[in-house]
Amino acid sequence: MAEERKVSMPHNMVLEDRRILTVSGVADVDSFDEETVTVFTDFGELTIRGSNLHINRLSVETGDLTVEGNISALIYSDEAPKSGGFFSKVFR
Repeated sequence: MAEERKVSMPHNMVLEDRRILTVSGVADVDSFDEETVTVFTDFGELTIRGSNLHINRLSVETGDLTVEGNISALIYSDEAPKSGGFFSKVFR
């Protein structure tokens, strides 16, 4: 039987031509560099892999994220979000 998740915001993804990824429902950004972006959502940890990746837009209030670059993989992990990600460390 499937476990019900507590969802605080809608989670959607749109990938355009494997170059522009728009994600909603992002709770926190854990880490990022030119090859990997790792974010937390209510549906688990999402890892975006590719090359020349850049975060063009991030709104912590609305949970919207836009990543541009050569996107090769989108990987979900069912790990529960760790306490504090990149931005919670920056804004202490």
